[in-house]
Amino acid sequence: MAQSIKDQVAVIGVGCIKFGDNVDQGYEDMAVEAAFAAFNDAKIGPEEIDAAWLGTYSPAQGHGKAAVSLGDALRLYNKPISRVENFCATGTDAFRHAVMAVAAGLYDMALVLGVEKYKDRPGRGLAREGVHPYHNDGSTAPGLFALAATRYMHTYGLSRESLAKVSVKNHYNGSLNPKAHLQKKVSTEEVLTAPIVAYPFGLYDCCPTTDGAAAVVVCRSDLAKEYRDDYMLVKGVGLSVTSGRPFMDPTYDYLGFQATQHASAQAYAMAGITDPLAEIDVAEVHDCFTWTEITNYEDLGFAPKGQGAGLIEEGRTALDGDMPVNPSGGLKSFGHPIGASGVRMVYEIVTQLRGQAGLRQVADPRLGLVHNVGGPGAVSCVAVLGQP
Repeated sequence: MAQSIKDQVAVIGVGCIKFGDNVDQGYEDMAVEAAFAAFNDAKIGPEEIDAAWLGTYSPAQGHGKAAVSLGDALRLYNKPISRVENFCATGTDAFRHAVMAVAAGLYDMALVLGVEKYKDRPGRGLAREGVHPYHNDGSTAPGLFALAATRYMHTYGLSRESLAKVSVKNHYNGSLNPKAHLQKKVSTEEVLTAPIVAYPFGLYDCCPTTDGAAAVVVCRSDLAKEYRDDYMLVKGVGLSVTSGRPFMDPTYDYLGFQATQHASAQAYAMAGITDPLAEIDVAEVHDCFTWTEITNYEDLGFAPKGQGAGLIEEGRTALDGDMPVNPSGGLKSFGHPIGASGVRMVYEIVTQLRGQAGLRQVADPRLGLVHNVGGPGAVSCVAVLGQP
């Protein structure tokens, strides 16, 4: 690694709106609410922001296509603003860009805003974007991830009961979170008997389509104490991009995602982490589907390949476990407005590290992880945050 940015950037403000069917809010409404929540948390005004990054994956109705969507919403004019889009890692990558720019000394303070408006659209779910005409027609995100899940189940003997335990855990966590989209507990029986979307995924194995926005304010770490005592430091970031057509690669085994393995390795090297399971106290990982959380355990180094289910079976990733995962409720319960999700995960980890998570607070966390993967599996971004 040429240079590490460990401890050079601090998070001094975070904000997140209620995720869900936000029929009474437009794109700009959500952006303003999230941004000013982060400004208020940092005890700053928008005029103190030197630069900003906007994360929006799928623009619609004239919103989110370019940086002007942030500039106009916040009246943040004559400042450098960039729009980031990188599949499901959009929000996390926007955060990574802001962190790198501040660490490089270009700016003292920056804003990261992730926002997505999905519920007002005529189409359902995510549109597939050109790979091949025969692959696009009828192709869905659940269907693509189901291909990998069934291969994994065949290879390692994973059961739908283990998948259901992920859903039960994350719905329970979401029921404790007033900002989550789905604040509803579910039983194993409800998960297993729900209508099948794409085998092995039933309705409760899939994250919902959601509106939402979240924001983060970062600054130089040597300035952080001027704004708050309980600032958090960025310990490491990593980004990896592999092929967007893994199904055309004859060597791809469908048992995990190389992008996550490489992105996490970058972040761990920067943060000085050698044993993720022992050193990381809390994690927000990309559980777009229940199987994805289990393979994330393995790709992030929490468990050997094929043994990730043991963590959920033994209760180790529950709120009171030794490795709590998705205390927010995860994408499964909190929702997944793509551009906002990674920024919302940073919000959750900072809230946990501050000890401000209320009923879903995990015990004494000092180091937390944020992870997204998308494409499917084509791109992953990982960030590690910790207390000073």
